[in-house]
Amino acid sequence: MRKLPATIVTGFLGAGKTSLIRHLLQHAEGRRIALVINEFGELGIDREILLGCGAASCRDEDVIELANGCLCCTVAEDFLPTIERLLARPDPPEHIVIETSGLALPKPLVQAFAWPEVKARATVDGVVAVIDAAALAEGRFADDPAALAAQRAADPALDHDNPLEEVFGDQLASADLVLLNKADLLAPAALDAVEAALRGRLRPAVKLLRSQGGAVPPGLLLGLVAAAEEDLANRPSHHDLDGVHDHDDFESFVVARGPVADPERFLHRIGAVLAAHDVLRLKGFLDIPGKEFRQVVQAVGARLQHYFDRPWRAGEARATRLVVIGRKGLDRTAIAAALAI
Repeated sequence: MRKLPATIVTGFLGAGKTSLIRHLLQHAEGRRIALVINEFGELGIDREILLGCGAASCRDEDVIELANGCLCCTVAEDFLPTIERLLARPDPPEHIVIETSGLALPKPLVQAFAWPEVKARATVDGVVAVIDAAALAEGRFADDPAALAAQRAADPALDHDNPLEEVFGDQLASADLVLLNKADLLAPAALDAVEAALRGRLRPAVKLLRSQGGAVPPGLLLGLVAAAEEDLANRPSHHDLDGVHDHDDFESFVVARGPVADPERFLHRIGAVLAAHDVLRLKGFLDIPGKEFRQVVQAVGARLQHYFDRPWRAGEARATRLVVIGRKGLDRTAIAAALAI
């Protein structure tokens, strides 16, 4: 019996995973796709963005949110039961797409498909890693071993790994397809340099594509037939030996406030918060008085995007809600106060 294919979409915070899946749904061409979304944060922002895509394939029952922050740490408790429920449906989907949080490791999810509960009925069609080209060009996800060694020699207290680099490295190591997204934000020469450096970190058979706004044809994402769960030995992880994946280096919190009467001023204020604090990711919705549509806000580093995605539904409580994600030690009080004005 044919196994149900599943695609795992991984990538760092703000790389463009949700945009990629949104584009996939809008161009599904009749495919029945079920989504399993895992977020790091208290609000289901990504699920709400996907449900606002306007495509017939964005049915509520097909978009499943697991908002525990790190699905790879709760495979047995959350992930496997969810996959089993999808497989047990009288009208199962034709394809499952799993969007991990930006801090999750893909390998434990690949390993779950080798468990007896699902191995005979489902397979990992492929692992897709989405990379923010501009962020990579800024050197955010690559350690310089020589510089790190020099720092440690100067200060013995610096005896630790970069958690962001570990996550990034594990995502690349599990990938069957890598998308260098937001390619339009770099000049051609800079993009070529980033791509060359990235290719040096990939397994020989891994494909690398450039993309803008996650606009990739479904035929390039689905049907990779990688059977990744049968190829675990060739997908090394920093955490293979200790089996521990610690997220104590990161934190998230929610800022809720009333309507935003002056959206332009508020967006400038968000920009000031991004500049003043070590915020990795900010995302959410704004309630703009007099506007029928809700406004989506997405920020990665100092880059801020905003757009209107769908009308507020009848009976839906209009509210401004933002999820802020960063390294441990964020000044929550100062950030919340700045965004409350």
